Amino acid sequence: MCEECISNDNRILKPARDEWDAILQNCKLCPTECGANRLVGAGACGVSGLHVAKYYLHPFEEPCISFKNGSGTVFFTGCNLRCAFCQNYELSRAQRGKAITPTELAEIFRELEDRGAENISLVTPSHLIPYLVRAFREYRPKIPVVYNTGSYEKVDALKRIDEYVDIYLPDLKFYSPALSKRYLGKENYFEIASSAIEFMSQKPQKMTSDGKMLSGTVVRHLVMPLCVSDSKALLKWIRNALPSDVYVSLMRQYTPFGAIDGLPELARPVTAREYDSVIDTALALGLNNLFLQDKAASDQKYIPDWDY
Repeated sequence: MCEECISNDNRILKPARDEWDAILQNCKLCPTECGANRLVGAGACGVSGLHVAKYYLHPFEEPCISFKNGSGTVFFTGCNLRCAFCQNYELSRAQRGKAITPTELAEIFRELEDRGAENISLVTPSHLIPYLVRAFREYRPKIPVVYNTGSYEKVDALKRIDEYVDIYLPDLKFYSPALSKRYLGKENYFEIASSAIEFMSQKPQKMTSDGKMLSGTVVRHLVMPLCVSDSKALLKWIRNALPSDVYVSLMRQYTPFGAIDGLPELARPVTAREYDSVIDTALALGLNNLFLQDKAASDQKYIPDWDY
């Protein structure tokens, strides 16, 4: 091809503006490697361009993230996982969201910063790295940037945005390939996520004297019904594979939601016995940098109302 490239449906496209357009024309940013031309159509993540469903000061993250004023959280549309129980189901399935440009996203960063946000938190950002980098090149926030991810990430892709990220906030969902396939649709989830989180955990841990995180990694794990053994396996991996100063957030907030009609075991919250058993294992392993949740966290009232 000369100065034009032709898509699979024979539409003629303009030549790629830069390396990011070239990547998006045959998208293999994430481990799904769908190969879609996301300049003209959606990939396996469900989106082509940059879509935002909500941004605001979010008060319900870990204390070191929300801190005093709340985290300046931006919820993006689309996802490369298909978690059956997703609490942001309409977003992950690309049913909500407003199309914006990287320039408009940079303005959102400025607005949240001006409103007193403790940080800029990017929720489900991995499929949007080309757009995020363009936004950061237009405006680099003066407050920490948080990369909030389901961890189904390529390390090579993370390296492309790492210079703009201060704090990684990865979910570590399942250890078992069988559970990962059943609930996420990705049998290789742990293989991929563990490598990604090992990379993220290299970010230096920095806290202010009053407990605000400036840099570092907080590994989140959502304790699920009937999955205590899997949770314990993940904690053992964290203890053996990650730096000892990494923070771990054990979440009790599972709420029956999403496409779980064929998954009867997910029709109830986690019991106190299940959650306490996971905590006991974490303490026995010497994981002292822990964030915990009480029973009240399991409630649909904490699921945001989407603006777009």
